[in-house]
Amino acid sequence: MEDLLYKIALTLIPGVGNINGKNLIAYCGGTREIFREKRKALMKIPGIGEQTVNAILNHNRFERAEQEIRFIEKYAINPLFYLDASYPSRLKHCNDGPMMIYYKGNADLNATRAVALVGTRTGTEYGREQCRKIIEGLKDANVLVISGLAYGIDSWSHKAAIENQLPTVGVLGHSLDRIYPYANRALAEKMLSKGGLISEFISGTKPDRENFPMRNRIIAGMSDAVIVVEAGTKGGALITANMANSYNRDVFAIPGRITDARSEGCNILIKTHRAALIQSAEDIKFMLGWDQPTKASMNLQPMLFMEFTPDEALIAEALQGGELSIDALIDRTRLLPSRAATALLHLEFENIIKCLPGKVYRRL
Repeated sequence: MEDLLYKIALTLIPGVGNINGKNLIAYCGGTREIFREKRKALMKIPGIGEQTVNAILNHNRFERAEQEIRFIEKYAINPLFYLDASYPSRLKHCNDGPMMIYYKGNADLNATRAVALVGTRTGTEYGREQCRKIIEGLKDANVLVISGLAYGIDSWSHKAAIENQLPTVGVLGHSLDRIYPYANRALAEKMLSKGGLISEFISGTKPDRENFPMRNRIIAGMSDAVIVVEAGTKGGALITANMANSYNRDVFAIPGRITDARSEGCNILIKTHRAALIQSAEDIKFMLGWDQPTKASMNLQPMLFMEFTPDEALIAEALQGGELSIDALIDRTRLLPSRAATALLHLEFENIIKCLPGKVYRRL
C-alpha cells in the first residue's frame, strides 16, 4: 500500500503530468525514488524544469493520497498503474496515456478485441439502430465495447452491448464517486456486472468541460478501432477519432445524408480519409481481419523446419493463443519495439505469421 501512496502522490504534483511523470520514473527507477532524489539529479532529467523540481521537493500531497486510498478501499476500486500487468496494454503504449486509472468492474481490459463506439449526444433513431446492428453483428467476435457513458450514441452502445451479453466499459470525464449524466446511473450499475467504469480522476472531480477531451484519449487508446456512428463537425466524437488516428488505431465512420447535420462529421471524416466507410459489422470484421475463424490448434508444420532466433520464438509462442496487436505482443514478450519489428518481419517473410489491418498479427 505504501507504493500506491507514492504512485497517487506523483499524479497529484502540479506540473508533472503523465509524460513527465513516466520520464521521472524511468530516470529515477521508481515513484518512491523520485521523492527521495536530490535537486541536482532531478534538474538533469530532460523536460523537468526548476518549477517542477520545486513542486516535487516541496510536495505536500501524501495526505490527499492517503484520503484517496481510503476511498479506493471503501468502494472496492482497483487502481491500475501504467507499469501494472493488468493496466490496459493498448493504452500503455500511448505516450500521453494516464499514469494511473481507477477501475471498478470485472471486464478484461486487455481483451483480445476491443472497439469504441462514439458519436453525438443528440442522436437520431438512425444512429440508435446503427449502434444496435453493429454490436449485434460483433457478438460472435467477442469484443469489448468501450464508450463514454454520455447521452445518445454512448448510452445506446453500452445498452446494445449488455443486450448482446458483451462486456462494456464506460470511460468517465469525472471521478468514480458520481455518475454523469445522473440519468445513466441505472445503466452504469448494469455495466458493473459484465463490464465496468474507468476514470483517471481522483474522488471529488466534477464533470468539468476540460475533462472530456482527456477522457476521449483513453477511449481511443484502449481500442483496436474507433467507430463514429453519428457526429457533427465539432464535439467529442471527432476529437476521439483524431486521437485514434494519432495512436495509429483504425477509425471507421457510418455515412449519413449530406443534409443531416448529425452525420456531417462522419461524412467529413470519410471524405478526408481520416476514417473508412462502413455499412455493417461485417465491414469492420473484414477490415480488421476478424472475419477469419481463430483456430485453437495452429499449424505448427512450418516451425518444424525452421530455426528461430530467441526473439522469433517468443513471438511465435505468444501468437499460439490467437491474434495479438503489436502493442500486446511487445507487452507480452517484453521485447524492445525495434527487436520485435525485426523478428516480426522475418516471420512474415517465412509465412509463419500474417500482419492484419490495425497492426494485428496472426499465426498461419
